[in-house]
Amino acid sequence: MLNQNHQNPSPGITKQQIIAHAASQAQKLMQPEPISPNMGMLTLQTASQWMQQADNEPDALMLFGEFWHQGELCILFADTNLGKSILAVQIGDSISRGEPVYPLRLQADAQQVIYLDFELTKKQFQHRYKNADNEQYQWSPRFLRGEIDPDNIVPDGKYSFEDYLNLSLEKAVEESGTRILIIDNITYLRNETEKAKDALPLMKHLKTLKNKYNLSILALAHTPKRDGTRPITHNDLQGSKMLMNFCDSAFAIGKSQKDNSLRYLKQIKQRNTEEVYGSDKVCLFHVTKPDLFLKFDFVDYGREWEHLRDQSEEEREQLKDKVKELLQQGKSIRETAAILQISRGKVERMAKAINKS
Repeated sequence: MLNQNHQNPSPGITKQQIIAHAASQAQKLMQPEPISPNMGMLTLQTASQWMQQADNEPDALMLFGEFWHQGELCILFADTNLGKSILAVQIGDSISRGEPVYPLRLQADAQQVIYLDFELTKKQFQHRYKNADNEQYQWSPRFLRGEIDPDNIVPDGKYSFEDYLNLSLEKAVEESGTRILIIDNITYLRNETEKAKDALPLMKHLKTLKNKYNLSILALAHTPKRDGTRPITHNDLQGSKMLMNFCDSAFAIGKSQKDNSLRYLKQIKQRNTEEVYGSDKVCLFHVTKPDLFLKFDFVDYGREWEHLRDQSEEEREQLKDKVKELLQQGKSIRETAAILQISRGKVERMAKAINKS
């Protein structure tokens, strides 16, 4: 029996019009309700709107090849006496002149750089950039070096040392108009940065400065004493988890265990590029002073494992015992690898050897 409530369409409406009307109604149902673009701290837009806005923004230019781009908060870390400051000054000098550090690209124009030196005295700094005849390197006027003024005392009871230093840093950036900031090193901005509770406010402060003044920041940091038989990872950075979470990119200097005069650069984290200089392709340098300028001088590319120290038989046995102990505790291959900071493949191979023995 036909449904008595069913009504035929009006004779003047065609089948095509009915289909078009139904499609239009369905499309309206699929459209989301309009939302306020500003939700307190959040700005909500469709993914397409974000993409369209991004079209109007320039790509991040390289400042030091794929290691550091414009607009990034980048961390350079290494053990002591491997040349962090030497390389950082070289990068700053490169940007101030608009001349790249070979073979890495510099896409940005020459511009002013602030290099905050909390490591060397002015005399120590001078010694690195002059020769025995007292001839001195001619710096670009765009390269500005800053250090702590011992006569400028922190106002009593008003600020902590760290807060007053951070305020002074912001004032220097604001008044100079500089958009390139190199900090050597971040332990002077916050005490005990290896602790997460202290690293968090430090990184938040640097992020805020970066966004407020459109800065590109290169911050130098230390590594605890590390095992030269293992590849460099993010775990080798003091306060690694918090610092790595907040930085845009990071790279490290490693020392060749086969040639003490060699240093290598390795990407640890990147957002504006793919990994180019990972374990399979590190940049090899000698630290040289051919004339007046102490610098990293490119030698070649290589693979990181070629420059790691070979484990002794005793060390291999100790590692095998640790793997066996962790697996017997119920740890997974992944967990064991993370704890011991070795690859999962290596743990799997050792686990097979343990099971056979």
